[in-house]
Amino acid sequence: MQTLTTTNFQFPGQKSVYRGKVREVYNIDDTILVMIATDRLSAFDVVLPKGIPYKGQILNQIATRFMELTSDIVPNWLLATPDPNVAVGHLCTPFKVEMVIRGYLSGHAAREYAAGKRTLCGVTLPEGMKENDRFPEPIITPTTKADFGVHDEDISREAILANGIVSEEDYLILEKYTRALFQRGTEIAAARGLILVDTKYEFGKTKSGEIVLIDEIHTPDSSRYFYAEGYEERQEKGEAQKQLSKEFVRQWLIAHNFQGKEGQSIPEMSEEYVNSVSERYIELYETIMGEKFVKADLESLEKRISDHVNAYLQQR
Repeated sequence: MQTLTTTNFQFPGQKSVYRGKVREVYNIDDTILVMIATDRLSAFDVVLPKGIPYKGQILNQIATRFMELTSDIVPNWLLATPDPNVAVGHLCTPFKVEMVIRGYLSGHAAREYAAGKRTLCGVTLPEGMKENDRFPEPIITPTTKADFGVHDEDISREAILANGIVSEEDYLILEKYTRALFQRGTEIAAARGLILVDTKYEFGKTKSGEIVLIDEIHTPDSSRYFYAEGYEERQEKGEAQKQLSKEFVRQWLIAHNFQGKEGQSIPEMSEEYVNSVSERYIELYETIMGEKFVKADLESLEKRISDHVNAYLQQR
């Protein structure tokens, strides 16, 4: 199956292109951005060598739907979705932090906790917790927004303010929006029989100075979900939680001795494994969205995207 792992479009009014780990962002006339979700798969801040069929479509459609479902509580950058892999929105200046919020001791937080750490990003963690236990209340654990190929780094609220990365006035808004979005995401997940475990949000400022949500929201790449049914029983028995997230990819890499560290080699991704990851992403979509996933046509994938974006730009 054809996958989209890189793009090289030349759109009318194009000023520049930024290539992130998964998305490629085209600046049009310094006023709008065309964000294309590729099929690239990243883990441990490393882009893996093979694309995953339909992954870009899945991420884009989840993110844009959740933008619509949260626009009443937090403004966002989105203007249109002219193609299943494409979102178009306002040009914003991004904040150089990612707002990570955690409702449970999972993933990176659990690994840090198991290593004996009881403070994460300046937040004190309770003693006596087990992996995947719920925190008394959600905690915000920001990271620096790294350049391509560079690891994001944990950072405290105090360090963000002390280093002038974000002003205190703006940071209070980022925290407020982060908690509001997580609460809405938790409610939507619960209606689907899921628990929103943790997630990250990115924000930017429009030219008018408004703080808005940008990039992705509540996707399996940016979020971790547990199935609610059986959660308590699994915790009591010390069993692994049944989850919907990209964690299954991380666990596969860990099992093959790769965590993005120097000297480690990315394991071979067989066609069978690539297709199994695609199937998992489709399962993620259908569970999170509560609807059947409709596969877009993969034949002439780049031409399809180019035609849709050009048609949108001509009529705007």
